[in-house]
Amino acid sequence: MTDFTPNSTPASQDQGVATGSNKKRTAFFISDGTGLTVEGIGHSLLAQFRDQHVEQVTVPYVDSEARVKQVLQRIERAAEESGLQPIIITSIVSDQIRNQLHESSALMLDVFESYLAPLANLFGTNPARTVGVSHGISNDSRYSARMDAVHFAMDNDDGRRTREFESADVILVGVSRSGKTPTCLYLALQFGLRAANYPITEEDMDTTSLPKILRPYQHKLFGLTIDPRRLMSIRQERRANSRYASPEQCEFEVRQVEQMLRRAQIPYLDATELSVEELATRLMSQAGIERRIS
Repeated sequence: MTDFTPNSTPASQDQGVATGSNKKRTAFFISDGTGLTVEGIGHSLLAQFRDQHVEQVTVPYVDSEARVKQVLQRIERAAEESGLQPIIITSIVSDQIRNQLHESSALMLDVFESYLAPLANLFGTNPARTVGVSHGISNDSRYSARMDAVHFAMDNDDGRRTREFESADVILVGVSRSGKTPTCLYLALQFGLRAANYPITEEDMDTTSLPKILRPYQHKLFGLTIDPRRLMSIRQERRANSRYASPEQCEFEVRQVEQMLRRAQIPYLDATELSVEELATRLMSQAGIERRIS
């Protein structure tokens, strides 16, 4: 295996890119389950180093000797191709598999090694070391609540079933293609919230008053807006060279909806540069909405 030692990389490679090339350092998020937990941790850690060029690879279900061997070969291949020490961030439960990963040339950050021992000392008991408990169906009622919320979001997308708005936790409003649907689905899947959405169409923009159908639910409304140039780009992918995607139409719709939201005192967020995760959590914080599942 390639031997990497601290501070042995030339200064020109310290930024994560090999000399004379655009090759990137690779970070592997390795799990014996779905990989969602360690991926989230890895993204958060690497986001603190925005000047580094790192290719991020999630490798789930590493739960056998054969699978570990495949992963180790992949790690060493990445090291040889880039000339840069890879990174492993792992949430593997098995001591045996973690020990095998330690044999690689990568810098290894072990979530369980870092946190399980202090918690075991605090609780005075050994951890269960059970695979898949973070994302498994260990609680039937919690899982059912999550699925019910997802079905609600799908059934109430784009204002299809306004008669069900009464049972919604939140109703997202905004122009078409401003990010309402993915935000609703994330709120449902991650937090178990019943999230509906209603697109403000050109017919609703004759005045800057809320559409009549939304007025009984004004206390549940939350708006999403977006930069008109970004909106135009998104709409061009859907309906290229159409009036719907024209600069004039996008600017008009965004301006009218923002005036409508301000007039009705509906809180809203600019979705232009926010991920769906950021949109969902900021929305909940700003609107004071509590999650249904934890």
